[in-house]
Amino acid sequence: MAKGHRPRRGSLAFSPRKRAISHIPRFNSWPESAGEPKLQDFAGYKVGMTHVILVDDVKNSLTEGMEISVPVTVVETPAIRVAAIRAYNKTSDGEKAVADAWNSELDESLGKTIKLPKESNTDAALEKIGSLIEEGNVSDIKVITYTLPKNLTGVPKKNADIMETAVNGSSVQDKFDYAKSVLGTEMKISDVFGNGAFVDVAAITTGKGTQGPVKRWGINLAKNKHSRQGSLRQVGTLGPFHPARVSWRVPQMGQMGYHQRTEYNKRIMKVSTDGEEINPDGGFLNYGLVRGDYVLLKGSIPGPSKRLVRLRDPMRSKAPAMAEPQLLHVSTQSKQG
Repeated sequence: MAKGHRPRRGSLAFSPRKRAISHIPRFNSWPESAGEPKLQDFAGYKVGMTHVILVDDVKNSLTEGMEISVPVTVVETPAIRVAAIRAYNKTSDGEKAVADAWNSELDESLGKTIKLPKESNTDAALEKIGSLIEEGNVSDIKVITYTLPKNLTGVPKKNADIMETAVNGSSVQDKFDYAKSVLGTEMKISDVFGNGAFVDVAAITTGKGTQGPVKRWGINLAKNKHSRQGSLRQVGTLGPFHPARVSWRVPQMGQMGYHQRTEYNKRIMKVSTDGEEINPDGGFLNYGLVRGDYVLLKGSIPGPSKRLVRLRDPMRSKAPAMAEPQLLHVSTQSKQG
């Protein structure tokens, strides 16, 4: 008798597929610091997609030097503000926060997101961090930033999204000096990233709620003969009698979507301040018009429109530095269908 062959359905790479804790994606690692001090991360809100015509500048590409059409994703990037400086020190249990220095003036929208400190002496907190650095009790400096979505018309929210951002720098003192210079100020996307740069993009994917094993894992529908006692869309078996437990590898129903996903080495095609350059006739679907700073990212990124997107310096960048892309045309054709 011939032996049947059935490859498993669905990838186990992202198990367990639980809902993300928050709509704000988190970075657990940052690239090694070097070069001029700057923020290693920026945030924006996904708008939609369009396409551009450009001259292919990828070395050894089959279409190198030719005009090609490339799909791009539009991310509106209003200014973010630096709310605080946080000092970390290495311990046997990993890095632990040892001191915070909050700015004395914060937006009201941030108070709707977190409970702000009632009394904060910024100068005293900065002196404390400085003394800890001199004593060698600080291993890293990070800043707490928050977005200003009230400045957008396409995102129907006023509450700020708060996140922690690493600082680029060759030493802890350099990072601290830069963090002090930007504390309480607004940062623009052009202060962090430029045209042609590579970034890692993190976002929370579109949520699809609870789904069965057929849609969630791609298993086959059962034959009518084998499903007289149940549904056509259930898994054939949960496993053997022994061991008397259900393995996590068995396709089962559960949460689908609303997971954090990070895509590496997405190229920035354009950074601009004039949204009228890319607004299609009738605006972007489910978003509207772009009226402020924005970036064009090559290809697609996770999440629906209006979802918060974080851009980070690349962790796995192996490509050499590339020149600014030569855009010839940006499509503004209506996306209304």
